[in-house]
Amino acid sequence: MQHATRTLTAAAFAERYTLPKYRLRVLSGPNAGLERVFDRRLVYIGSAPDNDLVLDDASVSRNHLKIDGERTGYRVRDLESKNGTWFAGARLCEVVLGAHAVLRLGQTELAFDQLPELHEVALAREPQFGQLLGQSSEMREIFALLSRAAPSDSTILVDGESGTGKELVAEAIHQHSRRAQGPFVVFDCSAVQHELVESELFGHIKGSFTGAIATRKGAMAEAQGGTLFLDEIGELDLDLQPKLLRALEKREIKPVGSNERLPVDVRIIAATNRDLAQMVRDGTFREDLYYRLAVIRVQLPPLRRRKADIPLLANHFLADAQSRAARGGVLSISFDTMQQLQSYPWPGNVRELRNHIERAAVLSEGKELQLQMDGGIGAPLRQPASDGGLPVDYDLPFKDAKARLVDAFERAYWQRALDGHNWNISAAARATGLHRKSLEYLIKKLDLHRPAET
Repeated sequence: MQHATRTLTAAAFAERYTLPKYRLRVLSGPNAGLERVFDRRLVYIGSAPDNDLVLDDASVSRNHLKIDGERTGYRVRDLESKNGTWFAGARLCEVVLGAHAVLRLGQTELAFDQLPELHEVALAREPQFGQLLGQSSEMREIFALLSRAAPSDSTILVDGESGTGKELVAEAIHQHSRRAQGPFVVFDCSAVQHELVESELFGHIKGSFTGAIATRKGAMAEAQGGTLFLDEIGELDLDLQPKLLRALEKREIKPVGSNERLPVDVRIIAATNRDLAQMVRDGTFREDLYYRLAVIRVQLPPLRRRKADIPLLANHFLADAQSRAARGGVLSISFDTMQQLQSYPWPGNVRELRNHIERAAVLSEGKELQLQMDGGIGAPLRQPASDGGLPVDYDLPFKDAKARLVDAFERAYWQRALDGHNWNISAAARATGLHRKSLEYLIKKLDLHRPAET
């Protein structure tokens, strides 16, 4: 079995090549002096907080440019920015950089310097890994990483926005591992009440607390010999994190109410849509647990950054929806409709695309998929219902609806707090009981702006 896995892994690569690491230095502009070293194939630069290099320059677009490592070197592509990307006095669409170059983005000058150290790039041959689909280089690079990581027992941390497919990643790793015949257990840290998390995770013995009428296994014991997927690990309370760390380090658990420690043989895959590194800096997530979970880190790109995958995904979801539908005839997606799908930002990512295709497949008439519902693709696909003053979107899965509601609350809360203190960040942080650095991070994450003075 192990030999077959190695053979599959070795044959999975369409491309393997090395690239030099490089340093980006901000020479002028609001972030002058900022330096970052990158050892990855793809890097995004802009003013939005989800970029790999974030620039606090009002003349820099939210998603301004990307640097893509190819066999021929690093190619810079302008992402249709408002003020353009300039190189050697000319505005560029794309250019392959030499060992040293200076780019201008708005008021910011950015130096690019290749370094002596090399890193390897591997792209998978097939546009699929488990149930994950993607023909873009972004996804094929992830598939190559997963194919190498799956046979090991290393702990894996999966980062990505809600709806990007984090659980599918965990399932695919399990299916391609030596533990594939064992159980795959999902534990959602955000879906269990705080006082029950320890019991649900590690188990309890009869009579250990009110309501414990029988001894019960926890999720770690249920996953014995297999894989435990810890979803939304960023929601795990600080006081429970040392117990999880001990379980990972010692490979043993102590059920609630028991004096006995039980050995466990479980591979851990954790996932989050939160910035755990920032939580470590804020003191809300243990640094030692973070590094223990992130032995291998997989970062899933949002769908808006892998638009080349939308035709593959849309046709797959359409075929799946039609195979389960009672309607006659076969639907197809026209060129114009596919362009609409690719132009929409999909805030709900792959899950939102799938839900929309399934609904359109049911409601469409004729031979082509019809998207002009709820205002069409260019407008919001769904109009959230108002329930007790809350904009609840009942068409979304619970986790996505909750995430959107929390996002709306955070935006309204912090915008009001900042406006109320005339955008004095230190004063707003003190008044709300938050560290200034944490509030600065939230401002970037939520893309909040001071109202223009009139």
